[in-house]
Amino acid sequence: MISNADLIQENLGRFTHRELTASGRNRASVLVPLFFKKEEWHLLFTRRADHLPHHRGEICFPGGERDPADTDRAATALRETEEEIGLRPADVRILGRLDDFVTRFHFHVVPFVGLFHYPYPFRVNRNEVAEVMEIPLRVLAEPAVFRREEHLVEGRLLDLCFFDLGHCLIWGLTGAILRQFLDRLGSLSRQ
Repeated sequence: MISNADLIQENLGRFTHRELTASGRNRASVLVPLFFKKEEWHLLFTRRADHLPHHRGEICFPGGERDPADTDRAATALRETEEEIGLRPADVRILGRLDDFVTRFHFHVVPFVGLFHYPYPFRVNRNEVAEVMEIPLRVLAEPAVFRREEHLVEGRLLDLCFFDLGHCLIWGLTGAILRQFLDRLGSLSRQ
């Protein structure tokens, strides 16, 4: 596992991220929030509020839909993260970008990896977020927690990534983003 933020940034920079054209899709961005706690790297996830109309109760990275005032895709991820958990854009160092993703709900999502210093005085927006979760990379990289499954969704066969931690299940778009992030760090063997 990579030991410092500069090496993580360098490692992410060795990959050319796949960019897709938005062409009529809703644009969104997410932040993959990375921090160092108790001598190891962690990722921060949120569990969506149970009253939301879509993806209620699911575990995800903070982020959301582009606003016309956003200057770029990273600004969308940072603004949405601040709205959801109070992590200010000025307190995040963007380390890199991952591949663009298109969801089955026609969202064109761009993930950015960002570093922040822990501990942080989060201000959780309970209208959107039920829980903030801190998970060590070591746990996420355990081969036993990862599996792939093919599912037939709306007539299409999709290859889905699942991270089953017992107390929580990370899957779907978040699972795919997490898988790519761990692969790029070399923390997860190819399966």
